[in-house]
Amino acid sequence: MNIQENQIIGELVAKDYRTASVFKKYGIDFCCQGNRTISEACEKKNIDSESVVIDLDALIQARGENAVDYKSWPLDLLADYIEKKHHRYVQEKTAEIIPYLDKICRVHGAHHPELFEINEHFNATAGELAKHMKKEELILFPIVRKLAKAKQEGSKMVAPPFGSIQNPINAMMDEHSTEGDRFRKIEELSNNYTPPQDACNTYGVTLGLLKEFEQDLHLHIHLENNILFPKAIELEKELS
Repeated sequence: MNIQENQIIGELVAKDYRTASVFKKYGIDFCCQGNRTISEACEKKNIDSESVVIDLDALIQARGENAVDYKSWPLDLLADYIEKKHHRYVQEKTAEIIPYLDKICRVHGAHHPELFEINEHFNATAGELAKHMKKEELILFPIVRKLAKAKQEGSKMVAPPFGSIQNPINAMMDEHSTEGDRFRKIEELSNNYTPPQDACNTYGVTLGLLKEFEQDLHLHIHLENNILFPKAIELEKELS
């Protein structure tokens, strides 16, 4: 793959998820804002785009295990995977992280008041993601599975009551952007998840869990914004 500065970031990551590590290195959002070109994203952050392209080329040319080719998966399989892996992860980790955040706010909040703001942001994320995932599981993903089934059987697809699948997808993408903004704020408040010198073990563990949560959320949103949603829209047009 020959990387060009005018390539769309989300499409590039969709082809090879390993490239996400390069965009993370430069602080470039590849999921919520993955619809920009490399040059546009670099100009926005005042980064040398040539350096990014060189790093991307080096990564792609390096030998090693290939990234999972999510783009080749059937739509229904990808929806199942997102629900069973990423939705379940969010449910389990929010229940684990919230008590830890409450504890370090009590113990360290006097000297680190930013913890209260981090706690507020994460609790907002937990509540909004819970509602967001339910809407996907009860409304959007069932339609995706029906589209996949209609394609497989060569049958016609009955239009859902909300019209085009583009409508709920637009809503989901807006909510993805909101959560991406929240976690950028958490990352900033926590100094890129770096424990201060007076941090206890729980403090360090909590920041580590938050960092892991953000990384999983990036992949979660990427799989939807850059692969599942565009393929579903394309299939709906094909079947209509």
